[in-house]
This record gives sequence, structure tokens and C-alpha cells, in this order.
Amino acid sequence: MRLVFMGTPDFAAASLEALLRSDNSVVGVVTQPDRPKGRGQILTPSPVKLLAQQEQIPLLQPLKMKDPEFHQALAGWKPDLIAVAAFGRILPPAILSLPSRGCINVHGSLLPKYRGAGPIQWAIINGETETGITTMLMDEGMDTGAMLLQEAIPITADDTAGTLSPRLAEMGGRLLVETITRLKAGTLVSRPQDASQATMAPLLKKEDGAIDWALPAIALGNRVRGLSPWPGAYTTTTGGDRWTIWRALALPGPVTKPPGMVVAITTEAIHVATGEGVLAVTELQPANSRRMAVSQYLAGHPVIVGLRLGGTALS
Repeated sequence: MRLVFMGTPDFAAASLEALLRSDNSVVGVVTQPDRPKGRGQILTPSPVKLLAQQEQIPLLQPLKMKDPEFHQALAGWKPDLIAVAAFGRILPPAILSLPSRGCINVHGSLLPKYRGAGPIQWAIINGETETGITTMLMDEGMDTGAMLLQEAIPITADDTAGTLSPRLAEMGGRLLVETITRLKAGTLVSRPQDASQATMAPLLKKEDGAIDWALPAIALGNRVRGLSPWPGAYTTTTGGDRWTIWRALALPGPVTKPPGMVVAITTEAIHVATGEGVLAVTELQPANSRRMAVSQYLAGHPVIVGLRLGGTALS
């Protein structure tokens, strides 16, 4: 079976690596164009591009998915199947119908829950204790196609999007290979999604990191984990300083101070009142500085009880 792979970030590179280790023939790779990255805004290739170049696999980086030259080049590879993982672009009908065996997607959730571009982050933000991988036949909808294989994985209390994603990526690669193996053997059975159970996981934006202290402490603790490593949960002080909060623990119990007020300071944490309970911040990053434990921050930056923190709600 002649396979074309489409993907962009590290999550997708794990699926491409799994395909390359299998007995499948990857005849071409499609990834997004190089993007500016870092403070210097240097054009940087995607992890999938780097892997394709390392393995000397033909590569396409279309600016537009409906570009006729791209379609012609893709058709020239004569794919039997297109495998997709975190590509970051919607495939038009002309591409979906190109391979004789269709297009298969690796999605980082237990569909139909968390359709969209941010399933890993939103599962943590919403306090889920379980997520997983679903392989599915692609159609013109947003992650609405018939499901093929599905496998669950627990979300631990300490998981962030950054720690959960690699585990899901490895699982996704393994499940993709199994899906293709069973497809070739004729033992794969698809099942439709129950649209009534569907939830969405939209792409996160930088401004989504702003903390709304009126939310319960448990919800804020989940948001801190789900927004790590990007875009990061951040707040500002009454003095105009900006903190990105990387680790925090929700402390249940009554609180009498207004949300966003520092109510206690220990050697290890800054305790902040929320809409329900207290959030103990244990690791933060001041603007233009590095991540550090709160104990390190307090050694050089006095923080007083009564300091007010502010922010806007994450939609």
C-alpha cells in the first residue's frame, strides 16, 4: 500500500516514525510551510519536515490546500491511503477523494468528545481523568468521520499538556499502524460517531492564557496544567508585573477575601483567593525571566499579603 503522510508538530512526527518502522511504504510527506519562531523570528521547519528530510522522503509544503500544482504533485505520488496526524489544515474534498482507500486521521481524544485542534489541552482544562486516541475515516466535517480504533489512557493529577502529549503521540503512532494493518487484512470495522455526545476543543490563542480569579481554585489548577507549555496561564499584579504560573495546587475550603487577592505566603507557595477556595502557586515565571520555584522568587522579590492579581476569563 502506497501511503502519503500529512502532519506538522512533534505529535505528528511520532506517527510518521511508527509508519517508517512498519512494513508500509511512505511515498511522500506533506507538512506546513516553515514558520517564524523565537525572538529572532527565524524560519523554522516542522518536526515532520525534519524527519522526512532525514529519511529522504519526498516532501511538499503547500501554502494553500487548493493549489492546483500541489494537487498535481500529490496525485503524482499515487497514494492508496493518506494518513493524517495534527496537520493543522482542513483537507478539501478533492484530496479526501484522491486515495482509493480514503484518508485516516489520528486524533488525540476519545471521539466524539473534544473534536477540534486542542483536544489534549481542553481535556485537562475541563478536569477529565481519561482521554485517548481515536483513528477515524476523514470526511468533510471537523473530526466527524466514522471511528476505526480507539484506546484510552489516564490523565494523572500532575499531567500537563506537555507531559500528556508525548504519551498520546506514541499511542497514536502505534494505533495508526494497527489501523492500517487491519485495513489491509480486511478486518477493520468502522462505527459512526454519536453526534449528540460531541464536544469541541477549539484552537487555543495566546490571550486564552489570562487567568480569571473568579473561577474556582480546582478549575484554575486544571487550566494551569492544560495551558502548559503553551500559551501558559498568566496574570498581572497591581504593580504591573506579569507572572506566568506553571504549577499550582487547589486548596479547598472557605475564602473570605476577594478573588485575586494574595491571602497567605509560605516558604513554598503564594496563596491566592479564587471564586471558590485558594490556589497555592508553587512555580512561576516573571516577565523577561526564567521559570522558578516560588521559594526562589520570594528570595529576591518581596510579595505582601493583600497584593491584588487580575486577569480576564478564558472562553
